[in-house]
Amino acid sequence: MDLKSKQKTILIAPLNWGLGHATRCIPIIRALKENNFIPIIASDGVALELLRKEFPDLQCLELPSYQIEYAANGANFKWKIIKNGPKMIRAILEEKKIIQNWVENYAIDGVISDNRLGVFSKKIPSVFITHQLNVMTGNTTWFTSKVHQSIIKKYTVCWVPDHAGTPNLTGKLGHVDNPNLKAQYIGPLSRLQKKLLPKKYDLLVILSGPEPQRGMLEKHLKVEIVKYSGTVIFIEGIIKEKQKITTIGNVTYYNYMNSIELEQAFNESEMVLCRSGYTTIMDLAQLRKKAFFIPTPGQYEQEYLAKKMKKDGLVPYATQDAFRMENILEIEEYKGLPRLDSKIEWANLFQVFDR
Repeated sequence: MDLKSKQKTILIAPLNWGLGHATRCIPIIRALKENNFIPIIASDGVALELLRKEFPDLQCLELPSYQIEYAANGANFKWKIIKNGPKMIRAILEEKKIIQNWVENYAIDGVISDNRLGVFSKKIPSVFITHQLNVMTGNTTWFTSKVHQSIIKKYTVCWVPDHAGTPNLTGKLGHVDNPNLKAQYIGPLSRLQKKLLPKKYDLLVILSGPEPQRGMLEKHLKVEIVKYSGTVIFIEGIIKEKQKITTIGNVTYYNYMNSIELEQAFNESEMVLCRSGYTTIMDLAQLRKKAFFIPTPGQYEQEYLAKKMKKDGLVPYATQDAFRMENILEIEEYKGLPRLDSKIEWANLFQVFDR
């Protein structure tokens, strides 16, 4: 029998909310290819552009934008999301119709949705990926968590990129007592590997997330970084057609890096200054790097993770407005993220598509 006839086509669709959802899908896409599946990538905006650069040989399809916007004032974050709610709902409804057409037109055998709520089909196995079984929104956490869990229940299975027991990385974000969720803890995901390379940089600064907060942090850190005497590699997190490299004094700036370049930069750096997004936390744990966190203002998930890591004695943090370059010295007082050794059994996970 022709081996080609055995291949199944899997649509994998990460949410375009910063770059974290897209980057943590990279090891899944690699594993699909290695296990004789044909991945089709679907997203929008910078998430789609990033994955196009990582996998130029794969078919990429565009989905409607959820038009997620951050408030310039972190205190207004939740209300900005609520205000944009109708636009998000329209995009999700349009997305659902598109997916049903694609299942037929592209002969799709299964879907993997990383937090895209309209990427689902009753006709084929549908996997949902999230580390947020609880969605933290301050005094409305109970409501947003229930809504999110009700959506997750319709999927064949929910992959949680963490460990079921302790120690784990997500805390109460990724752990709930709800057997109806069909949650399967697959272990932390990272596109990066630990390598023993000579130290080249004292500090790696890496920015991510939607505007305007990404740009606001960039502006703040470019003022602060001149006070630092060590060697710095500064990745702005702006996906463009061409890579731009600029050196000013002891700081080398990149607008973006692909996975291979980023892996090298991480391994050549002693410390990391970054957001406390969960994908970044998984990367830091994989690479066993010490770090300092600046959570996105008003984003409850990042604020919770930053506080959890500090309480556990792993990583210090500061608010965006309060951060000063001398805060970096606090890193020495913390243990850094431990590597939670686990081997993802991809062949077993992908058996869901045999249903």
